[in-house]
Formats: sequence, C-alpha cells, structure tokens
Amino acid sequence: WLAMATIPSTHLCSSTCSSQARRSRKLRDEMHVAKVRACLPTVAVASRRRAKCSASASGGLGEILRAEPLVAEGGEKDAVRKYYGETLENSDDLKTTACLTPHAPHNIIKETLKAVPDEVKAKYYGCGSPTPLGIEGLNVLDLGSGSGRDCYVASALVGTNGTVTGVDMTDQQLEVANKYVDEYCTKTLGYDKPNMKFVKGEIEDLMAAGIQDNSMDLVISNCVVNLSPDKEAVLKEVYRVLATGGEFYFSDVYCDRRLPEHVRRHEVLLGECLAGALYIEDFKRMCQEVGFTDPRVLTGHIIDVKDKDLKEVVGEATFYSITYRLFKLPKHLETLCEDYGQVATYKGTLRGAAHAYELDDHHKFVTGKPMLVCGNTAAMVGEGGVSWLSQHFEVMGDRSKHFGLFDGCGGPVSSTQGMEVGGGCC
Repeated sequence: WLAMATIPSTHLCSSTCSSQARRSRKLRDEMHVAKVRACLPTVAVASRRRAKCSASASGGLGEILRAEPLVAEGGEKDAVRKYYGETLENSDDLKTTACLTPHAPHNIIKETLKAVPDEVKAKYYGCGSPTPLGIEGLNVLDLGSGSGRDCYVASALVGTNGTVTGVDMTDQQLEVANKYVDEYCTKTLGYDKPNMKFVKGEIEDLMAAGIQDNSMDLVISNCVVNLSPDKEAVLKEVYRVLATGGEFYFSDVYCDRRLPEHVRRHEVLLGECLAGALYIEDFKRMCQEVGFTDPRVLTGHIIDVKDKDLKEVVGEATFYSITYRLFKLPKHLETLCEDYGQVATYKGTLRGAAHAYELDDHHKFVTGKPMLVCGNTAAMVGEGGVSWLSQHFEVMGDRSKHFGLFDGCGGPVSSTQGMEVGGGCC
C-alpha cells in the first residue's frame, strides 16, 4: 500500500462498496497515477502562517509544508505580476499545460463563452473549469480573476439577481477585464445595469479589497492559489467571506510530493503555477485546519511539462490540475464519512443537469433515484436546508441514530487479505 499514490482521496458514499472501488480504480488508471517508493511521515504543524513561524522553521520544513515560493523576499507577487502582465502575451506563450484547460466545458459554458469578448479570452490562463451550473441568483467571487473570463461567464449564469466580483492584483489584467463590463452586461446580456465588477486586491487579504464576512455564496478560482506565498491565509479568507452553506469551487495545481528548494526558487516555474504547488496531502490537512473538513475532488488530470529544461528542473515530481469543492458547513461535516442511514434524491432541477448531477468524482446522482449517503454528503446536498444545493435535493433522515462508519470508510480493524490497508473512505 505504501507504493500507491493517488489523486487526493475523498470520502466514498454510494449504495455499494464494489461500485465505489471500481470507480476509484478507474480514476487512478485513467490519470496514470505515479508510484512512489517510500512514504513521507505525517508532520503535524500548529500553524503555517508565515508571521507565526520561528526563524528555524521559516528556512526549513515549515516553508516546505506551506509550499512557499522562494523568490527574493517580497518578490513573489512582483514576479507573478511581471509574468502575467508583461512576459505572457497570450496562452500560446506558456511552457507547460498547467495554465491550460484540457477538457471541453459543459455545452452551456461553451455557448456562453462565445459572447465573451475575444481579448478577455485571449488573456485567459486557467487549469480547469471552475464555474458550476445552476448558480442563478448567487453572489460569486473570483480570486485572481485575471482578464475576467470566468467572471464574464458567471455574470451570464447568475442573472440579474446575482452578482460577480473579480479580485486581481495585476493592473494590465484588470484593465482588460474592466474594458468590456458595461457593454457585455447591458448590450450582450440585456441587463439594466452591470452585475459584475473588478477590484484590485490580494487574495490573502480580501477585507482590504472590500469583501465582507459571509457575503458570498460561491467563491471560484482558476489556477491562482498556488501562486500565493501564504496559501493558508487565502483559505482562511475564503472561509471568512463565504456564507454558511456556501462553497469554494476551484481548480488549481498540486504535486505528488513536497518540492525542494531549487524548484520553489524557479521564477518561470512560479509563473507557470508549478513552483508553488502544494503537496496534495498537505493541502488536505490545511483545509481541515481552516474549517473545510471534507475536501472533495470533482475532476483532475496530469500536467504536461513541455519544456525540456523545466522538465529537468522538476525531476520526478508529478503535477496535477484538480478541481476541488470545499463546503462551508460548520458543525455539519466530520473528518470521516459517518453512516446515519440518510438518503438523498436529486430533483433534476439544476440547469444543464436534468438527468443527473455529479457532486464529485464518486457521487453521481441520477434524477429521481434515491441514494444512500453519509452524513457529510447529506449536508453538502441539502440536509437541513443549509447548503446552496439544498433546493435541488430531498434528503431523508436525520442524525439521531448512528450506524458507524459509512461503507467504504474502513473500520477499527484492518485486514491485509485482499484489500488495501490504510487510507480513508475513498
């Protein structure tokens, strides 16, 4: 079991364990997951915030766990500004596939993109499609919005009763994003007034950008968090601005190991979103410390480092683009999938998902078909009417009776006969 490394594990809940296992194996095979020869020890870290690190930790394991880029002090953001504001003319200049979206988005997204201004699309650098459907009327925040492509799409999806705010620190990108706001919203979409705005700010301090507590239903981000020198601060700010029941739905770059110093010092790899890539397991620990107790994977793929010189620098490290879903559901999510006998049924009411809805990489709800789920999944899709998805699901049962761990989550005694040892319920 020590030899197998996978795309980050998530908690399995479905009607049968065998189907879960098949889906998990299929995902691993399709992703060509690398194998490792040894297992790094788990290291508990009381705090990853740079301001709270001791001098010894800041130069050693502490900054490795935080995946801090090691550009000259204060230079990380300047390097990012220069790379995205000056070095890159368009997406053809990229040296890896980290900031490219390899899979076609949903047809609704593709049709919406046709109306987005060409200059906005030309300056797009993203690694996924972090814009969910069915977000009518929601307040959406885009972290590191760049030229604004995802914001323009979201503006069309939320409608006149929703709002979209993009935050970015690069003047050149903000200039492009702001250029077409009025024309796009009022003429292309036919709104009485724009429902979209862009503000200059840093994603580690959203309060300074004017984003208030509990003000957002949905936060999205596309290949940006890895660029931050303080990723825990970003997660804490997202948790602060999200309303209870809201979600951080984002695509970013991760690695199958903690990166060495020479990789984290490489300015081109920083701009290409690789130097700051978090080790997957460290990212999950960080999420749980902040309050996002059960990170769920929606999609993922391996990143191709096309440039031979960069490939030599990164060595055997494997990078992934992964779309995660992090729900803010305090007191509703647990660290493991617990079984309360709850059943969830999808109503088929989300736009673009009339027949089925995929919550994550192992939960596909067929419209009208009841599915036995763990307590965490029940909370995510609508238990108690808290989640933004609650209007689209019917959840039956409460937590008055506990049946132990949900099937697939393991048990107090593990057997080595015919099954993998360790791990969670995914």
